[in-house]
Order: sequence, then C-alpha cells, then structure tokens
Amino acid sequence: MTSEPSSSSGPSSSPVNPLERIRHFPDDVRASFVRYQTTGDVAALDPVIYAILNDYIPNKPEQPLSSFPGSTLLIEGLGFDSLAITEVVFFTEELLGITIANEEILQVRTLDDLRGFVHAKAPGRKPV
Repeated sequence: MTSEPSSSSGPSSSPVNPLERIRHFPDDVRASFVRYQTTGDVAALDPVIYAILNDYIPNKPEQPLSSFPGSTLLIEGLGFDSLAITEVVFFTEELLGITIANEEILQVRTLDDLRGFVHAKAPGRKPV
C-alpha cells in the first residue's frame, strides 16, 4: 500500500484565500465582498464585479464603470475584447469558486447581463 500525498502539485493545489486575491481592490470593494461572504447577499458583489472589470478593461474610462448605464455593451461600448473577457471570467471563477461555460459567457453582452449572470451563478442568497 502506497501513501498518497495530501495534495497534488501545481498552482491549483492550494486554493488562494479570496481576500488575498482582491487585496489590491479599494477598501469599500473588499468590504462588499466580505458582506457577500457573511450574508450571502449576491447584490453585494456588484462593486466587486465593477472592480474586476476595471482591472481588465483595455482602455480605462474617465468615469467609474458603476456610473455607466446597465445597458452599456461590454465589447462595443467599453472596448472589451475576447482576451479581456476571458481574464474577467477566469478571475471571477477563481474568486467565487464557480464554473462558467463558454456558451454561458457568450450570452453576456451588457453590464446588467454580467451582473445578473454573476448573481445567478454565485453561491448565496439571491436578492428578492
């Protein structure tokens, strides 16, 4: 009988604390994430979603992303390309411990689509 190692080698062998992943976000965004973690209120993820988008947006807008209408298109309106969207998806998957299929993300075209999609996928209590 051989002994199995307790964890596999490689970058995914030890999960990174979600708060460590967002340590570079502003204090209010980190507080929103903690509120989501403690209450399960997925609406508290909105500032986190905007912060993730802000990290990966190819051309930073002069105004905060949260001030844009929810109907703003990610590609045509904000200039996201497929690489930036892929990075947003990977970061979000790792942060929230969810899986997002390519077919699912293709349905996300606007800021509101993205918020609604993350709200639906994230574990927690859904807003009423």
